Amino acid sequence: MIEVIVVFILLISGIFLGFFLANFRSSNKAKLIIVEAKKEAEQIKKEKILQAKEKFIELKSKHEQIINKKNNEINSSQQRVKQKENNLNQKLADINRKDKDLKVLKHELDTQRSAIIKKQEDLDKSHNIQIEQLEKISSLSAKEAKIQLIESLKQQAKTESLSIVQNTIEEAKLTAKQEARKIVIQTIQRTATEEAIENSVSVFNIDNDTVKGRIIGREGRNIRAIESATGVDIVVDDTPGAIVLSCFDSIRREIARLSLHKLVTDGRIHPARIEEVVTKTKKEIEDEIIQIGKKTTIDLGIHGLHPELIKMIGRMRYRSSYGQNLLQHSRETANMCATMAAELGLNVKYAKRAGLLHDIGKVSPDDSETPHAIIGMQLAEKYGEKGEVVNAIGAHHDEIEMTSLLSPIVQVCDGISGARPGARRQLEDSYIKRIKELEDTALGYPGVLKSYAIQAGRELRVVVESEKVTDKDASKLAFEISDKIQNDMTYPGHVKVTVIRETRAISYAK
Repeated sequence: MIEVIVVFILLISGIFLGFFLANFRSSNKAKLIIVEAKKEAEQIKKEKILQAKEKFIELKSKHEQIINKKNNEINSSQQRVKQKENNLNQKLADINRKDKDLKVLKHELDTQRSAIIKKQEDLDKSHNIQIEQLEKISSLSAKEAKIQLIESLKQQAKTESLSIVQNTIEEAKLTAKQEARKIVIQTIQRTATEEAIENSVSVFNIDNDTVKGRIIGREGRNIRAIESATGVDIVVDDTPGAIVLSCFDSIRREIARLSLHKLVTDGRIHPARIEEVVTKTKKEIEDEIIQIGKKTTIDLGIHGLHPELIKMIGRMRYRSSYGQNLLQHSRETANMCATMAAELGLNVKYAKRAGLLHDIGKVSPDDSETPHAIIGMQLAEKYGEKGEVVNAIGAHHDEIEMTSLLSPIVQVCDGISGARPGARRQLEDSYIKRIKELEDTALGYPGVLKSYAIQAGRELRVVVESEKVTDKDASKLAFEISDKIQNDMTYPGHVKVTVIRETRAISYAK
């Protein structure tokens, strides 16, 4: 038992001893670790302090650089401000100096103005004295003398102005007439023209009078069927070998003529056959109209026209104006427009198109109340023609304002084509009326004794009384009459006004 207790005590003692030794060793080890940690901490602390010092030195250096830069900029700004201040001081000094000079100049001007005012007052007094003396001498007041002087000057100025105008016109004629003649002559020489006179009736020739009865038919049914189908009046009279077709529409007359020719040649003449032949002939005429339009454009070298415009050009073949065939007139105008445009350096293609289409409104089936120039302009614009061409068509009779140089060319060439000898037939009544208007225009002026319109109204000769009209008055009278004719009358070409003044001395030997 005791041994057991001893062993137990020894065992416990060994355990306590081992535990004490272990604690002692661990305590020493911890102390060593703490010592080493302190050393490392000191080392790290020293390194961090060194890094902080280096960073502080670096930041301080950068800060000093920035401060130096700002100081330099401030110094520069101060220098610029000083320079501007110096400049302003210099300008202010200049202004002060100029202000002083202006004051001196103003004083001098005031002095001169006072002297001028005084001189003007002296002159006014002297002028008033002279006026009073003149009024006493002439027995007229200043107002009455002024009125007489103004009237005298007005009359003198009027006479001199008319003389200047006349001289200017003559000078312009001398310089422009030669070149204008050259252009017109070249135009006429390079344009081939033919005369074509269309009437309101056509004559259908027949071999014998027995055909007339067949055309009339039983109780006139054939002739009524023809007139109803064609819209043409058929005159069957005693004229041998001929039947007259009467209608203002030349296309209808042509349809009637061709239909009659086919019916007479075929021999079968009855209402059903008449309607068939007239319908077929209308179709042929429409095709022919299109072919005529195409041929005309090809001959003139005009391309790109709308098909409706081509068709209207073909219809002009069957329309006349004052006895002049409309298609022939349009072709002449187109060729002359092209020639004039080439002479003047303008667009030849546009001029030719405008010349060909200028009367296109005459064959339009719509709106007969509107002037044909406006209708033609609207059609050309509708079918895509250029603005210059459209304006030339609309302005060739002055219905609208001219906006291009082609417009006066078309107007001039239209007048040349219509005014050339033999181009148009004028009705006798309208011709006599125009001649009488010309003569009456001259007779309305004082001092005119007689007036004669000669050369188909292209010249007006005026005989004046030599006692009432002087040589200067004769020139003035010629100018005034020509101006009145130009403003009040409508005529082709131009009218020459000649004033004749003569003095006769008569004596008898006995």
